[in-house]
Amino acid sequence: MMLNELNQIPEALYEAEATELHQILGGPTLIHLPGRRLEPLFFSVLLHGNEVTGWHALRALLRQYRDQTLPRALSVFIGNVEAARVGLRHLDDQPDYNRSWPGTDSRESPESRMMQGITDTMRERQVFASVDVHNNTGINPHYACVNVVQHDFLHLATLFSRTVVYFTRPLGVQSAAFAGICPAVTVECGQVGQEFADQHALQYMQACLNLSELPAHPVAEHDLDLFHTVAIVKVPEQASIGFGINRADIVLDPEIDHLNFRELAAGTCLGHINDDGRHRLTAWDNNGYEVGSSFFRYQDGEISLARAVMPSMLTRNERVIRQDCLGYLMERYPLDLA
Repeated sequence: MMLNELNQIPEALYEAEATELHQILGGPTLIHLPGRRLEPLFFSVLLHGNEVTGWHALRALLRQYRDQTLPRALSVFIGNVEAARVGLRHLDDQPDYNRSWPGTDSRESPESRMMQGITDTMRERQVFASVDVHNNTGINPHYACVNVVQHDFLHLATLFSRTVVYFTRPLGVQSAAFAGICPAVTVECGQVGQEFADQHALQYMQACLNLSELPAHPVAEHDLDLFHTVAIVKVPEQASIGFGINRADIVLDPEIDHLNFRELAAGTCLGHINDDGRHRLTAWDNNGYEVGSSFFRYQDGEISLARAVMPSMLTRNERVIRQDCLGYLMERYPLDLA
């Protein structure tokens, strides 16, 4: 896999839709642009080809500075343009672009070598901060994610949202790879197709570009709701999935994605099983162990929570469930540990 590396914006990029980028760029592309402050800000978009808010915001930002000097040098990575061409997270023969960065537990691939090269390049350029822009498929608020709980990371995150999630799994994500060289965040901009999401992402990019530094002092407690991902929930590969009245091995609440970012009590019902218990939801902790029995109870076929948790990114999109996960489980994280 060849990475395109450019030092200017191709003219056609200013008007291009995400579905057209493969024609203009030909593949994943890293673009470096000069600015008044020399340490570059890094933006990555379209690591998942169907999550286009980041591209919409970046395109609007580039239009604004088409004939102006940027406040700070900027490096942008436009990721999976082949998947974006057909509106998919990734193609069936591709690895997930946001599970292929340094630190991944997946086997080495052309994509992982490319991500290592990008990380090395930005380290050499003394990157100032990193922002990876995503959408999600369930009903979620806009929120930011960090992989390191430090004050500069939290300031960068709360510039986007007071809701911040600290996570260490899954491995191989962009923000975790960059966390070793600069403050880094992932921003989750809700569902695709919402004009508000595009505007929010653009405003955040503008704010980041105009930062002279990131504070080292603590974020005020009243400005931050901090959560910690404690488990990734998956559906067994061999189990069929349904929602509501659908006949399937595992039948989930038809409005399960409405449970995201709600603090749920133990005993909350999530659905039921139809196969005499042969297939159950699995939950994987931050050490990679299966801990489903700690989070789920099964009685008379009903699936319920064994303990109080807050879900995030629960989705009804079966393709996403199969390619990634059903969602995540979180708990509040004490700010005094930051």
